[in-house]
Amino acid sequence: MLVPFLDLNVYWEQDNPDLENIPNPRIFSTHMHFNMLPVSIHASNCRIIHICRNPLDQFVSHINFSSQNDFAGINAYGPFWDDIRGYWNAHLENPEKVLFLQYEDLKEDITSQVKKIAEFIGFPFSLEEEEQGLIDQISRLCSFESLSNLTVNKTGDINGIAKNSSFSGRDKLETGPII
Repeated sequence: MLVPFLDLNVYWEQDNPDLENIPNPRIFSTHMHFNMLPVSIHASNCRIIHICRNPLDQFVSHINFSSQNDFAGINAYGPFWDDIRGYWNAHLENPEKVLFLQYEDLKEDITSQVKKIAEFIGFPFSLEEEEQGLIDQISRLCSFESLSNLTVNKTGDINGIAKNSSFSGRDKLETGPII
């Protein structure tokens, strides 16, 4: 898995993993609400990118995901609005630590969003990289169409809990923070 889940990979395998053994840059994903993140994350210099989704689209996505994975419509991470509000408030209080993005903006203009993310994590693109089309190349590689066609996203599962294939499809993309 390219970006492991804190809750479904890293801490699933060990109660107290040694994160120092994971090579830099350390990138994790999670569906945990901001207030559920470990204190060490709040206190650290790490950057958090939260990707939210239109509430109606998220609801449809959740229903489709649940029906494919025997979740019976239960949201294991709690109320949707608490999640959104937590990351939004954190972004307002500390925009250097928390970047709040919307999935619909990523779909509409992924190139400018890739630039925004690069700047946020402290690695802005140079003029030369822009002129060489590097941002467009990354945008194509990270596009929904490209990612949903990867074999890893069509086969296997996450710890026997959810099929990887249930995360792809136009109405099924799950979003959440990237730490």
